[in-house]
Amino acid sequence: MASKNQPIGYLPDERPPIVELLLFALQQIVVMFPATVLVALITGFHVSTTIFASGLATLCFILITGRKIPLYYGSSFSYIAAIASIMAAEQFAGYSLDDKISVAQFGIVMSGFVSIAAGLIIGRTGRKTIDKILPPTVTGSIAIIIGLSLAANAMSGAASFPTVEEAQTAIAQNMAWVISIITLISTIAYSVYLKGKLSQLPILFGLLTGYVVAVIIGLVTGIPFVNFNTIESDSILSLPIFTLPKPSLAAVGAIMPIAIATIPESTAHVYQLDIYVNDLAKKMKSTKKYNIADKLGLNLVGDGIGDIVSGMIGGPAGTNYGENISTMAISKVFSIPVLIAAACITMVISFFTPLINVVYSIPNAVIGGLSIYLFGVIAAQGITIMIDRKVDMFKSKNLAIIAIILIIGLGGSFGFGGNGMIPMFGMHFPALATAAVVGIVLNLLLSIGDKDEAPTE
Repeated sequence: MASKNQPIGYLPDERPPIVELLLFALQQIVVMFPATVLVALITGFHVSTTIFASGLATLCFILITGRKIPLYYGSSFSYIAAIASIMAAEQFAGYSLDDKISVAQFGIVMSGFVSIAAGLIIGRTGRKTIDKILPPTVTGSIAIIIGLSLAANAMSGAASFPTVEEAQTAIAQNMAWVISIITLISTIAYSVYLKGKLSQLPILFGLLTGYVVAVIIGLVTGIPFVNFNTIESDSILSLPIFTLPKPSLAAVGAIMPIAIATIPESTAHVYQLDIYVNDLAKKMKSTKKYNIADKLGLNLVGDGIGDIVSGMIGGPAGTNYGENISTMAISKVFSIPVLIAAACITMVISFFTPLINVVYSIPNAVIGGLSIYLFGVIAAQGITIMIDRKVDMFKSKNLAIIAIILIIGLGGSFGFGGNGMIPMFGMHFPALATAAVVGIVLNLLLSIGDKDEAPTE
């Protein structure tokens, strides 16, 4: 029992009573659901499969990490541009949707091995090796181009409207902008002004606001922004659509290197979690020490296993979610049994056709409005990485690395037909992956002869 002055909470190895456990699990689902589903909607992956893969990958992550790291696995925004480049690639133009997903799956599975390799390296050599290969000038710049390369997708999505008669085209486009702008402004307002637990739900609230506006506009104008019949089925229950990976060098080249950009994100999450959990343990007068920060390598291995599991069944690549960590920090519930329950409930939800149709009914204009904000935040996080690590912007080496990554990444994304591929030497190179590889190689070359410096983070 907690004393009057002792905070109430649950540490990773503690299990709340069943009713509390289910409520806490639903809370975890609520904060991960919008972003995970949004990735599926943007990339064209099956929503039900994405949801199922998220739950299954979380269970595998918890199992692989020995129930020691309380993290939830969800779809990663970092991979969207790379996956989109494969889904829209001219060489796969004649493929069916499922065949395109299968091709992308192969790159996702292979990206999992990058995370596993990084985890094994860190386990043997420590974080110092990763900092040499991936300094903040590289990781920050990669995050910036990942976010900004999606700018066109966000804006085109915001202007998207359903098929209508020619006479209604102009008003449909105007109404799409109204929906997307209201979605964007409301999401920003919720993220800035909501306090307490509600402050963790701005994406969900913004989505709901835009959705309601779309329904109202549809009723007034007759334009079907909201459609509940995407999946036609007489049955309430429906199996997710599972597909197998199809080997493709193009998918490996486009998707696999993006795993590099998620390593710093996972690293930050583990260190944040270590602080939160041990602070609660101290306040609850627990004598147990939770060495979560020492399990950074294990976390990356688990993250890689999650990508492999998700990619094997038709889900997008993922990462551990900051939204879930924030929710745990606010509620002081770090219980791994809660995350296991959340994963199981998520998998069950994926089998209900009406719920999946509700998800599919979200208008593209709403998704576009959210994307303008979310993709911008990804880019802003790249700037945050460099500020947090105190990158010297007056140092020629740093300027060279940042400049080259930004121009190759953004120029390759928007030039050459805007397909995210750079035609060079008779071949086509994916812009984001090329920028990342060039940045890493350039950093290593310019670092030859440098003396080890104390970390500035």
